[in-house]
Amino acid sequence: MSGLERFKKHLKPGQVYRRTDLKPWSKAVDRQLKQLVVDGILQKMSQGLYYCPAKVSFGEVPPKDEELVRVFLKSDDFLITSPNFYNSLGVGTTQLYNKRVVYNHKRHGKLVLGGKVFDFRLKHKFPRELTKEFLFVDLLNNLKELAEDRQAVLECVKEKMLTMSAQRMKRAVNSYAGERAKKIFSNWLVRE
Repeated sequence: MSGLERFKKHLKPGQVYRRTDLKPWSKAVDRQLKQLVVDGILQKMSQGLYYCPAKVSFGEVPPKDEELVRVFLKSDDFLITSPNFYNSLGVGTTQLYNKRVVYNHKRHGKLVLGGKVFDFRLKHKFPRELTKEFLFVDLLNNLKELAEDRQAVLECVKEKMLTMSAQRMKRAVNSYAGERAKKIFSNWLVRE
């Protein structure tokens, strides 16, 4: 059995690998990685990041964004979101964005992984999972990036927020809001 065949035995379909994770399985890792990419066994996602595609009846399944980011960051401590999620809040946002935002503690900047653009943003605090409260705070934190009429969105956000739990909103604001968003929320959260 050749070294390349032994190397292939370690690969599992659907897994994302860093070059450094693959190094112990080969004496000529770069040459073998190059050959496996040419053979279609692996796909290069980014510099030093590879995916062993899972195959189903209709073709190859791309890696999940979460798996790609987890291996890239070497961490589970991140949150992937998108301005598209604001559309679920019912506040007048309807645009569709080809954008993935990754809140994390390690990287900053836009990077292409597997042909998709990820906007990595350093953030001290973010929830483990998306909540409605966090999305409202995140929307206001990123209001300037929206294509919609910002004033109309603000009015809708205010109406929706006043129907939600003030205590949970205050917690989300205190934990995740920037200074501008905190000012807006503090004016709204004073209920009569």
